[in-house]
Amino acid sequence: MLYVLAGIIGVLCGVFFHWTIPAAYSAYMGVAILAGLDSVFGGFAAILNKKFNMKIFLTGLVGNGLMAAGLVYIGKLINVDLTIAAVVVFGTRIFNNLATLRRFGVSKMENMKKKA
Repeated sequence: MLYVLAGIIGVLCGVFFHWTIPAAYSAYMGVAILAGLDSVFGGFAAILNKKFNMKIFLTGLVGNGLMAAGLVYIGKLINVDLTIAAVVVFGTRIFNNLATLRRFGVSKMENMKKKA
């Protein structure tokens, strides 16, 4: 219940407080959002597999964010767009986790139809 309340508060803050991100930080923000989505969908998949651990979730969220930001920073220093590496990795992981969620939902629906 606390997580739902925190999510609602976060959405309301996003709607009512208009923040602008400077263009210089847009690459960092993009990979930060992907890192967050990766952790959230990974957490959902772990819940479905009954393997969720809050410490793993939080360390993954922070660690992924720092690693992605570090890649972007190093890429800017050496003038190579390493943002693409973070996008590919996080995008692949997000789609894998979504596939896990989809398979779980489909199997649940099939089991409900068999029982009916």
